[in-house]
Amino acid sequence: MSNIPAELKYTKEHEWVSALTADGTVRIGVTDHAQDALGDVVYVDLPEVGGTLEADATFGEIESTKSVSDLFAPINGEVVAVNEELEAAPETVNSDPYGAGWLIEVRPADAADLENLMSAADYEAETA
Repeated sequence: MSNIPAELKYTKEHEWVSALTADGTVRIGVTDHAQDALGDVVYVDLPEVGGTLEADATFGEIESTKSVSDLFAPINGEVVAVNEELEAAPETVNSDPYGAGWLIEVRPADAADLENLMSAADYEAETA
């Protein structure tokens, strides 16, 4: 059974989004379910800081020993940070998908968009 932290929001494409921080940003990563399905992650292609995300559009790719998968933006916003540690250690996505394996930090165009994402219970039902 996958680990599905209750404090996060989720997408049908298996991305997670943290709660809005005091500085108005969120972190985005892939779920435990996704990393397990992907297998050993060997490369992550992420957008540039300052880039714009459009909800449901691809913002990068994640490559594993099994396949290459698109990463989909859960919300509209501006990329304010990327996890540069993944360049040298992409396998961190497998070992710690909700912690050190985060992908990007985003300043949402509209914080209300976060309400359109799935709760942990909804995501669990989706992946059951």
